[in-house]
Amino acid sequence: MKFGTVAIIGRSNVGKSTLMNRLLGEKIAIVSEKPQTTRTRILGVAHVPGAQIAFLDTPGLHKPDHLLNRRMVRTTVETLDDADVLYVIMEAIHLPGPGDLAAIGHVKTALAAHPRPVILVINKVDLVNKLKLLPVIEAYARLFDWTEVVPVSAETGDNVDRLLAVTVAHLPEGEGVYGEDMITDQSMRTLAAEMIREKILQATEQEVPYSVAVEIEQFVEEGKLARIHAVILVERETQKGILIGKHGDRLKAISTQARLDMERLFRMKVFLEVWVKVRESWREDEQTLAELGY
Repeated sequence: MKFGTVAIIGRSNVGKSTLMNRLLGEKIAIVSEKPQTTRTRILGVAHVPGAQIAFLDTPGLHKPDHLLNRRMVRTTVETLDDADVLYVIMEAIHLPGPGDLAAIGHVKTALAAHPRPVILVINKVDLVNKLKLLPVIEAYARLFDWTEVVPVSAETGDNVDRLLAVTVAHLPEGEGVYGEDMITDQSMRTLAAEMIREKILQATEQEVPYSVAVEIEQFVEEGKLARIHAVILVERETQKGILIGKHGDRLKAISTQARLDMERLFRMKVFLEVWVKVRESWREDEQTLAELGY
């Protein structure tokens, strides 16, 4: 039996959360086309023949402009120290850029103190002609001595089975530490908040998605029914108006879509009430960030 932790790192928007969801066969991390979607470290446990793998999805490495973002980057860097194997996620659709080089720099620093296998995962191969993939692989090979290089498509699942097999080969021996029915350490409250935030990311543009946080004020289970009261925090009155929409239509659509996702994941009926509140500069407020788990 093998057991180990795998940190999934890379710059923002390279598909880290999509990959983890694919590896687990279950959606536990929200995804969107917008960068900086993931704000905290998320544990996902894969149970495969002969092994248990604890994947650690992390916020994207980026240049932080708020206290929240600085904490996100710090979370990712600290996660490097906790893993037995590192996945460095890059995109097949372009050659290495400054953000990719910065991610590799963080990996080199972590390995100086604690050498480990590092797997280069080149994602989004479904978006490129296969003839254009080789120059991308060669460019990354010149930057670092990777333990393995595995091209995949997290979106379609192409070659993800090989990635799992390669990962198991590099795990240390040991018994799994999580129960066979456990796939994440996220509570239902946290999952509910993230599902609401995902729908906001999909429904809004410009600064609104980055100025939003979701707090679950009440989560009560009554048999096969969950009663959830949620508050969406924004930083300005104008953002509140955008979120609510004309006659409340946007907020209603966000709530309905989130509720349906909750019912699928929680396997119970959900009664969801959502309010929008303004809390100025919450992304720079230590107490608010602590309350929200950031």
